[in-house]
Amino acid sequence: MNIAPRITVDGKVRFGRPVIEGTRVPVDLVLAKLAAGMTYEEVMQEYALQKEDILAVLDYAAKQVSEEEIKVLG
Repeated sequence: MNIAPRITVDGKVRFGRPVIEGTRVPVDLVLAKLAAGMTYEEVMQEYALQKEDILAVLDYAAKQVSEEEIKVLG
């Protein structure tokens, strides 16, 4: 099932975690690699992805964070 452009979820793939469409590459893995300092090109080469896949991961993550509610106590 598509949950965002180029991002899918299937209970039979990677335990139902969001992955890049047509791959088994989890969204969180791509984010972690970028956060660790890998370039788009390095991630693309390592996981056989396209730049549009990387941008879709970043867009999906940004939307998830923007919908997050944080309750501050005190």
